[in-house]
Amino acid sequence: FRINVFLQRGQVAVAVRRVTRDIPDFKSLNLPAAVEEIASGRQGLVLLSGPTGGGKSTTLAAMLQYINQTRRCHIVTLEDPIEYLYEGDKALISQREIGIDALDFQTALKYVFREDPDVVLIGELRDLDTFSAALQVAETGHLVFGTIHASRAPQTIGRLMDMFPTDARARVRQLIGFNLRAIICQKLLPSIAKGVDMVPACEILLMDHDIRRIISDGDDADLEEAIRSHELAGMQTFTKSLFALINAGLIEPRVASDAAPHVAYPQTILTGISTNRSGPRP
Repeated sequence: FRINVFLQRGQVAVAVRRVTRDIPDFKSLNLPAAVEEIASGRQGLVLLSGPTGGGKSTTLAAMLQYINQTRRCHIVTLEDPIEYLYEGDKALISQREIGIDALDFQTALKYVFREDPDVVLIGELRDLDTFSAALQVAETGHLVFGTIHASRAPQTIGRLMDMFPTDARARVRQLIGFNLRAIICQKLLPSIAKGVDMVPACEILLMDHDIRRIISDGDDADLEEAIRSHELAGMQTFTKSLFALINAGLIEPRVASDAAPHVAYPQTILTGISTNRSGPRP
């Protein structure tokens, strides 16, 4: 159990959450096929973004479990706190909790190279030092996973830039362009399917030549259109994800309308659903 004891109104209160060994797979989470492809990579930085309670930790757990079941490697997790307990399958897994097994993220990342990892999970990229260390680990040929709070994949880049002083941002953009592998931004929506409480709507950005150029040049406003124009390569916008969830019978059109990222999209979602299972192009 993960337990937090605190005072409220002068009395002791407690919040308790069970830490589980039951890690869901991609299919049971209704994640798009691109997530498995991302987890199959051998190096680079993979970012999970989205609001608090958006399912980022569960998606990360599914990705690490997939690696555990398919690849002989050493996985090191740096978490605050540990949320899922892994049992080694093909992989050796070392889980370190900040405050118990390591003083802080910066200290743990400083010495992670001595632990001979192949895959590193950083629970949350909270500040400049942590993100800089994550970039360094990715740059040296490791596969690195991390989470960050941002509402869209394009906004994730801006959120990262905000960590750095203005005079350092051009260089950091170059580093991100060379080391970023993917951004998965997700939010959880109530489901209407039997036995399914919530499903993730996912926006997926995959690194390629065009995306690298846009990030390096600082043209973040062009990222959404770039994602839309590369959908055949596995990328997808939130709008495409919403259409897919509707056509799969997982969410109601009204829920998709409320979750749509642009004010022009709700009516499109409500009136544009066709009988074609692939749905209209968002």
